[in-house]
Amino acid sequence: MQSVTLIIDTRREIPAKYKKLLTNNSNVVQICQNLISAMKFIQDKEPDLIIISDSVEGDLSEYCKKIRALTYNLRPIIIATSKSAEFQDRIKVLESGADDFISEPVNSEEFVMRIKAHLRREFESNINHKNFLPEKNNSLRALKRIVTETKPWAVMLISIENFDNYRETYTELASDKLLQTYCAIIRSVLSENDYLGSLSDNKFLIITDTLKAEKVANYLTFAFDSVASKFYSVNDIKRGFMLMQGDEFAGRRSNFVHTTIGVVTNEFTKYNDYTVLMNSLEQIHKMADLSSKSNYLIERPKISAEDAVNNEINNKIFIIEQDEAMTLLLKTIFDLQGYEVKTSNCIEDLGETAPAIIILDAGDADTLKGIEICREIRSNQMFDRTKLIVTSVLHDKEMILNAGADLYIPKPYEVSGLIRWVEEIFRVES
Repeated sequence: MQSVTLIIDTRREIPAKYKKLLTNNSNVVQICQNLISAMKFIQDKEPDLIIISDSVEGDLSEYCKKIRALTYNLRPIIIATSKSAEFQDRIKVLESGADDFISEPVNSEEFVMRIKAHLRREFESNINHKNFLPEKNNSLRALKRIVTETKPWAVMLISIENFDNYRETYTELASDKLLQTYCAIIRSVLSENDYLGSLSDNKFLIITDTLKAEKVANYLTFAFDSVASKFYSVNDIKRGFMLMQGDEFAGRRSNFVHTTIGVVTNEFTKYNDYTVLMNSLEQIHKMADLSSKSNYLIERPKISAEDAVNNEINNKIFIIEQDEAMTLLLKTIFDLQGYEVKTSNCIEDLGETAPAIIILDAGDADTLKGIEICREIRSNQMFDRTKLIVTSVLHDKEMILNAGADLYIPKPYEVSGLIRWVEEIFRVES
C-alpha cells in the first residue's frame, strides 16, 4: 500500500516543491491550504504523515496539539516546518505533539531522507513479526482509503480454516511455518501495486484490481491444497483428520486446514463506508467456507452479499442417550442455558433441520449401536456443519473418531466438562 502524506501550507511554491520531492511510487502527497480541508482529508484518508507549516495563521504549536488530539487513535507522524530556528520554538512544538521540527530553508536531500526515515519507522512498527505483514490497523486503513475510489478494485478476505486446531496439535512453531509458507505463496502472485496485510493470525486482506482477483483466488486455493499435506504427520494423513487430545482419554477430531477466500469488488456495488464493505466481505467469505475443502467465492450481480446469509444462530442440540436419567439431566441443564434441546432414542427423530450439535451415546461394548448411527450421520450431507459429540463406555477414541465423531468423551464423565465442550463449540462456530 502506498503511504499517504498530507502537507498543510498556505504558500504556493514551497509546498509544491515538497510535493515534487516526496511523490513516488510508494508515497502519495496531498496539499491542503487551510485546516478545514485538511481535517476532511485526515478523516477520509488517514494519512501516515502530516507536514504542517508555520505559514498557517495562528500558533503552530496549538495546531499540532489540535491535530494530535483529533488523530489520537490514528497516530500519524507530525512534522512541523518553520522559518524559525530558535531553540524554544523547537521545544514548544515538539512538546505539543510534533514528532520532528524542520527549520526552513531545508536541504532537499536531507528533507527527503528525514521523511523516508519517519515513514520507514512507521511501517516497521506496524509489522506482524510472525507473517511479516502489516497488522490489522494498517489493513483497515487501506480499506478506508480505497472504498470511495471510482477506479475498479477488488478486496479479498483470505483465511486458514481450522488453524487454531492445527496450532494446538502441532505446536506454535509448526503453525508459524504454515503461515509463513502461505504468505510466501500469496506474495508470489501479487505485484507492487497490490496490498497484502493481516487481520489476525490466520486472516489476510488483499487489495488488487478486479480482473486479477479471480485468477489469484483460483491459484491460491490450488496452491494451498498442494502444499498443506506436507504439514501433517504420516499417521494423521493415513487417518484423514487431525487427532486432538482432550485429556488422558477424551479425544477430538478436526478436519485438516484449508483456505477460504471471499472477494468483493466495486464493479456492481458502490461503497461509501469501509465498515459496510467489510461486512459484505465477511458475508461472502462465510458463504465460501466449506467444511473440509479450500474454496473461493466472488460477489456477482445475482449473488449479492447483502441479505444473502441467514444470520440466525443455530442453537439446536439433539441428544441420543439410552440412560433416561442422564437424558433428563442434560436436557434440563441445556434448556436452562437457552439452547433449543430435543431428545430421542433414534436418529429418525432428527427432523429436517440439522442441529448445531448432536450428543450421541455409542451404546454398550457389545452392540456399539451408536457407532453405526455416527457413520450414518456423517454420510448424510444434511449434517455437514453439525458437530457430533460421542460418549462411550468403550475407551477407544481412535475408532470412534474414525466413525465420524468430532469429539469423543469416555463414560463416566463430569457433566460440567461436557457443558464446557458444548460452550466451546458454539463459541468457535459463531
